[in-house]
Amino acid sequence: MAPKKHIVFDVVGTCVSFDAFYDRIDQILGPRLLAQNVNAKHFGYTWKEAAELEFYFLLLSERYTPYGEIFKAVFYRTLHMAGVSNPREFATEAERDACQAAYSELEFRPGCVEMMEKLRGAGWTVWCLTTGDVKRVRGYFLNAGLEMPIENFVSCDQFAEVDPVTGAKKGVYKPMMAAYRPMLKLFAEEDEKWFAAAHMWDVSAAVKAGFRGAYCTIYDKEPCIEIFDTKLDVMADTLPEMADKVIAMTS
Repeated sequence: MAPKKHIVFDVVGTCVSFDAFYDRIDQILGPRLLAQNVNAKHFGYTWKEAAELEFYFLLLSERYTPYGEIFKAVFYRTLHMAGVSNPREFATEAERDACQAAYSELEFRPGCVEMMEKLRGAGWTVWCLTTGDVKRVRGYFLNAGLEMPIENFVSCDQFAEVDPVTGAKKGVYKPMMAAYRPMLKLFAEEDEKWFAAAHMWDVSAAVKAGFRGAYCTIYDKEPCIEIFDTKLDVMADTLPEMADKVIAMTS
């Protein structure tokens, strides 16, 4: 039997963009932010990055807190850091919640469906590995009209282990090696096993775990390759171009 070809994708940030989130912030807070010399995209990026930082800090100190709760909590702090002197007078909680709700309404990036079709047409099985909720993540595909079997969505939580002494569940999150290595073991030794992402931290960790790596600059723009010290098989500026290069390297 010929070796199979598998490619695992990150979803949020790679297959879907944050534009809907940034656009909602612009619709609700845009003019007020611009009056503070802050644009909506920069504020949105700073807000979500601050939330991710606090999520992992709490995780490292063994105080897991759902990301959505952290996201909500750091909103006013992020406004303060952006130079807003009275954050709670600047925006209401209802406005904050309306901005946050757009995070569940993200849409596919241009070229994402074309990329998936190219890969499937060349005999690849497409998978998704996410730290997020599988139901929400699969919803992005359904909204885009792209069929993806539910069994091809893998949550890092599926790889969590229970401590034999305390009985406590040990969470698994990207970019822990414990997220990528079990994923790798789902495939046969002789198979092609690739990981694709628009986050350099994500694909470089997957390469360390044993995947071949494909990176698209569509999100980061600047890969900052010098800090990741990783050799990638494919780098591209668009998703369809990334698919073409992966296919060409394995034909």
